[in-house]
Amino acid sequence: MPIIEREILKGELKAIMRQRHKPWADDFLKDNTHLIVPDAKSKRGKWRNMFGNNKPIYVEIGTGKGQFITGMAGQHPDINFIGIELAKSIIVMAGSKVKDAKRDNVLLLHEDAADLNELFAENEISLIYLNFSDPWPKKRHAKRRLTFHTFLSQYQHILQPEGEIVLKTDNQGLFEYSLVSLSQFGLELTEVKLDLHGAEDSENIMTEYEEKFSAKGQQIYRCRAQFS
Repeated sequence: MPIIEREILKGELKAIMRQRHKPWADDFLKDNTHLIVPDAKSKRGKWRNMFGNNKPIYVEIGTGKGQFITGMAGQHPDINFIGIELAKSIIVMAGSKVKDAKRDNVLLLHEDAADLNELFAENEISLIYLNFSDPWPKKRHAKRRLTFHTFLSQYQHILQPEGEIVLKTDNQGLFEYSLVSLSQFGLELTEVKLDLHGAEDSENIMTEYEEKFSAKGQQIYRCRAQFS
């Protein structure tokens, strides 16, 4: 690659990194520990105490900028929501959105969801949302998909009996893989929608990615699966 092109690419990359960096992120995390919970693993088994009630707890893995969890919390005040997001620059954006909306039934975790058993105790959670997860399309990366059997095993451990998993994606390959993986693991598929927006689900709360993909005319897939 010519030197000039390399320098242009470097400049574009630096611009992207500057855009992603949030200088206020550390201060926001420090000032909002009531919302973005520090040392979350120490709260394992105590999340109902953290909310101060005995309502069901729903977890969103990969909460992004918080549009979905903020909307769901407003739509369902009788449910507690926990959003997990690893990227600091993104979790603070979600935190800002939740804070502005004054949702008292949401907590956020700046954590890696790779080992949920360290964050939640057995049967502590009622439902798990997997919204627009990385499809990891290459076969050798299948174990990284959030519907791979090792993840399903963790979900089964932390979910209550008959707990649910709800998956939304624009990726047909991931959706088809997930339907097979969920079924082979022994879950019952209680809903399979091949065109979620075409079905006009009035209760559907869109994520940021969902809005973006839908605007481009891409189909949105959703399924619900339940442990029995």
